[in-house]
Amino acid sequence: MKARGPAGNLEESGAPAETADEERLLWQAFKAKGSAAARSKLFSMHVDFARSIARRLHRERSRGDIEIADLYQFGYAGLLEALDRFETERGSPFRPFAALRITGNILDAIPHLSEVLEQISWRRRVRRERLKSIAEGQKPGETPVERLSEIALGMALGFILEGTGLFSAGEGDAGGSAPAESAYDTLAWKEIVGRLQTELDGLPERERSILRLHYLEGVAFDQLAAALGLSKARISQLHRTSLLMLRKRMRERGHFRMIR
Repeated sequence: MKARGPAGNLEESGAPAETADEERLLWQAFKAKGSAAARSKLFSMHVDFARSIARRLHRERSRGDIEIADLYQFGYAGLLEALDRFETERGSPFRPFAALRITGNILDAIPHLSEVLEQISWRRRVRRERLKSIAEGQKPGETPVERLSEIALGMALGFILEGTGLFSAGEGDAGGSAPAESAYDTLAWKEIVGRLQTELDGLPERERSILRLHYLEGVAFDQLAAALGLSKARISQLHRTSLLMLRKRMRERGHFRMIR
């Protein structure tokens, strides 16, 4: 028999009882105390659900002129709205409630996305934001060559993080596939990814969450800001700091000789 609680949600999908209990506590902390950390964790719990709706609508509505990543962003916005408006005291499941808002938000956006060729694509925009974030961290007395090297290393680290699974296999994106041509290169790439995942797991919770949501789930800076209750400028700063922390951990353990 499946456990049920104020939010319903994870219990419906057969989630372990401990996961359902954790979610109930998060809803209590968010709704009763206004906990931003609880809101962020609830967002992370249901982000895959929002992505699944976006993928379905992309298959049904796209004529090749809409990028799935763009629909993800509107799905995330709908999820955030659902989190804020959901009333746990009603005792109804969260996901059916959220599905309506996520779907509606995406469907409202699709007509505007038909002009995608006249807009900046999500990938171009998010990578430009990353570059700006990394470039803002110039150190006193740093030479132009040193600055360029730091920027290149930061972007390279982001590329590797994307390669660990920005989009799940089968979604039609490049994430998750190793850029290798031989069996040896494939093995080396998997080893790099494994080491990177280990170091990422060792970061403090906030920094780990920002990198995972941005690189592994494709959540843009503006949506991260909304999810965490911070300004976009602060998210940019935390993104840069989180990458620096990850690079430091790898350097201390002798990983990736390109980082010195």
